[in-house]
Formats: sequence, C-alpha cells, structure tokens
Amino acid sequence: MKLSARQLDALQELVNIGIGQAAGVLNDMIDSPIRLQIPHLQILTPTDVQQELEQHLNGEQIAAVQLKFTGSFGGIAQLVFPTNSAAMLVTMLTGEEVGTHDLDSVKIGTLSEVGNIVINGVMGAISNVLQQRLNYSIPTYSEGTIASLLRSGGLATDTVVLLAQTSFMIERLQIEGDIILIFNVNSFDTLLTAINQLAGGL
Repeated sequence: MKLSARQLDALQELVNIGIGQAAGVLNDMIDSPIRLQIPHLQILTPTDVQQELEQHLNGEQIAAVQLKFTGSFGGIAQLVFPTNSAAMLVTMLTGEEVGTHDLDSVKIGTLSEVGNIVINGVMGAISNVLQQRLNYSIPTYSEGTIASLLRSGGLATDTVVLLAQTSFMIERLQIEGDIILIFNVNSFDTLLTAINQLAGGL
C-alpha cells in the first residue's frame, strides 16, 4: 500500500506526539531522563515486516508486549525488544541486576508496564488527534522468535503493518525497540480517511 508523503508525514507526527507523551510518563518513573526517538517509520506487508525485523534484530529472540485495540479502527499494537535490550531496560528501571532470581517476574511486570505506557501514548495520540474512539485490551507479554510473535499478533495477508523503529536513550545507553501497529486493510483505510480529513482541515 502506497502512502503520499503528506499521509506519511501525518502518521509520523502522530507517532511522535504519542512517543513524546510516553517519554514524559517514563521520565517520572526513574531518576534518569528517558528519551524516546522515532528514527524511521514504514508501511509494510506482513512478509516485508518479518524480513525487516529479522534483518534489523539479527534473528535474535525478542520480548514483546502486545495490546489489542478496537473501535473506529481495530488491530494490534506491539512493542518489541531484543531480549538483551529488554533485560537492560528492566535493570535501568528497577535496579534489579540481570541474573537475579526474581528478574523474570520483575521483567514481565516492568516491560508490560512500559509497553502499556508507550502503546497507549501512541494509540492515544492517534485517536485523540483524529477524534476516533478506541478501546484497549489488557497488555500481554511474550518472548519468542519474530515469526512466532507476528503470528500471535494475527498477522494475515490482508493486514497492513505500520513499523516504527525507535530507540530508548537512558544515561547514554541506547536500547533498541520497535513499535508495530497491525491493521486489517479496511481499518487502515479508515485511519487514512481520518488523516486526510484532518489534513484537509489544516
């Protein structure tokens, strides 16, 4: 699916607004400021997104927080980290050292909270600016290969994937992550219609 430069710019701005709001919330959670950046945003097919992520993450096992949304448009949002970045982020947020007995339960709880904050920030910005109503499920945490996690996200041939590759900057420590928004084609058309209406009113 091809987007115009204007549509892509509008989507980029919506994601940036959401990331900025999420960074503000995360900054309040720890003493060190967190900066979240969105360096790259792409619209991809299910096949392309798997290839892109496998190349980007070098086939690593990944940790993901997944949240389903319904309403004016529906789909699934995922925040994905390589497992080493996930462990590093948890250590920075909680002070728990990697390898401690309680890290697994701490990691799941912490990453679920971070994922919830980031995903809600992004989806909240999209729904608020476009004046569309969305409902969210409770976030779920999982680990596995990229292929298995994309399958768990209900990735089918009639889906459109919005991939936003981002970086978490904490005390000069760069932690890579990816925000994946999965829409079916009809839902994505609804999203683009709302963006076009917004752009027309500016």
